[in-house]
This record gives sequence, structure tokens and C-alpha cells, in this order.
Amino acid sequence: MGILCFGLLSLGAFLVSFDLVRRLYIGSSDTAAEPLNYHFSLYLPDNRNSFFIGIIRGAERAAAELNAAVSVHSIDPVKNELEMAPFTGVDGAVVCPYLNDALARRQLDRLGARSIPVVIINHNVPNDQPWPFIGTNNFDVGRRIGIIAGSLTADPLRLAVVYSDKAPGIYGERELMEMGITTVLGDRLASPILGFRTKLNPLDAEELLFRLFRTHPDINTVVFTDSNDTIAAAQSLIDMNLVGRVGIIGFGSDPGIQDGIRKGVIASSVVINAERIGYEAVQSLAALRRTGYTSTSIDTGIEIIGKDDLP
Repeated sequence: MGILCFGLLSLGAFLVSFDLVRRLYIGSSDTAAEPLNYHFSLYLPDNRNSFFIGIIRGAERAAAELNAAVSVHSIDPVKNELEMAPFTGVDGAVVCPYLNDALARRQLDRLGARSIPVVIINHNVPNDQPWPFIGTNNFDVGRRIGIIAGSLTADPLRLAVVYSDKAPGIYGERELMEMGITTVLGDRLASPILGFRTKLNPLDAEELLFRLFRTHPDINTVVFTDSNDTIAAAQSLIDMNLVGRVGIIGFGSDPGIQDGIRKGVIASSVVINAERIGYEAVQSLAALRRTGYTSTSIDTGIEIIGKDDLP
């Protein structure tokens, strides 16, 4: 009798659990939800600053419009998630290449061999048969930075650019960006552009700036390519009492950056529409799945914000 009661209780618990799973799967109504059209994967650097969060937000918005699913994965080579992508059965992949173009090209070729559509974002990887690219033209980014730098002072410019592993797309195309700066400034540059690089540590920018002005005290303009580095540099400039003597051109529109612009610590900031990049990338993947074709390149452009652009 005890065994029978125990069996009935177990059966009842199983039926309750089964009904709960069924409701979670199909919803509370008796009609099954419309099946998803596609499952796309998004491969990004592990850094989750406002830029990459914006890309994810844009991708999710496009996926919602398409009745598709988007999963986010790491592109860090150590984690091997992109290496496993060809075996996941996804309908397409958005890839933000890391710092090693040769490694990225091999991984992208493996996806193509499995007939998985690919769109790359933020940093273009040269190839004989180029993949669709969504992002900014870094030569134009450099040109716009050159225009800002030229307006900050009438003196000859001694300029440094601080790249970052937190913004690998710009670092990967640093020569293109510096070419854009040089094209605009020309003879205004009193010396060659100095390039520096920070790692993922948010405190790297502070240490770099203190070291920079010890070794190159004549630098009068510094460009940052990451929002966290920009905010850290603004505080360092205040601590070193260099506000007004050194022009800072930042990256991003985070509240801390906007505050620095209002206070005159940061001259201007370059803003890339990250949400549009994510949105257009997923839309392009859907077009590839439906028709086999999409635009080879979409330039999402940039915006420059200064004190006059803020409320």
C-alpha cells in the first residue's frame, strides 16, 4: 500500500513538472508560439563596455523584428567558441574580429566551408572574396579627428593616439586612422604621431598618461579610442593640472564623458552608432539566408559631440 501511494505521488509530481515545462515552452495559451525563423550567433570580445553593449542591443532589436534568436559568444581565441561555431548549426554568424587577422581569416573560412553566412563588424579583414562588412571607415574617423585637433589650437600640433585592446577594431586599423589624421593636418603636425596602447585594465590609461607627460612633456593633444580610457584620462588631466594646456579628444558618449566635455576637460568625443552596427549586421544575415545576397559594405558613420551639442 505504501509503495502504491509513493508511486501515485511520484506520478503526480511528474505530471505537474511536465505541465510547467509545457507552459514555459508554448506559453499559457493553448496555441503554440510561432517558431523562430533563424538562430544567429554574435561573436564579440569579452569587453562589455557601452560600445559592445550597444552592438548587442541593436542585434537583439533586429532579431525581434525578424522573429529570430541571437546568442552572444566570446571571440577570445583561448575560449575556442568561434572555433566551434561551424558545428553549432546556426543560420549565420556576426563576427567582430580580434587582433589577429590571420586567425580570424582562418576561422571565417571554416564557417564558409560549412555554408554558414558570415557578416563581420567593426574591423574589416582583407580577403580575396571579402565578407560583408558593417561598421565605420577608420580613415574617415581619422580625418574627422584631424579636423577637431586642428581647431583646438593655433600652435603646431604634437599629437599622441592611445589605442586599446578594449577597442580592437580601431587598433586593428590604426594605420588607416593615422593616415586620415595626417591627410587633414599635414604641416600642422610638428612631429610624427605617437601611438600607444592600453590593455583591458581600466587603470592603464591613468598610468600611461602620467608616463607620457614625463617622457614627452611637449605633447599638446591626446586622442583616446576607448570610452573607459577617455574617462580615466580626464581625471588624470585634472590631477596633473593640465586642463587647458592639453586637448583631449575622446571616444563614446558615456555620462562621464559628457560631463568631462561640459567642464572643458574633454574637447570633443567621437561617437560610433554601435546599435546600428548590431542591427544592420543581423538584417544582413537575414538577407543572406533569404536571397543569398546583401550589401558588401555598410558605413554606419560617426558623430562628433562637443560642448555645444550637449544639453
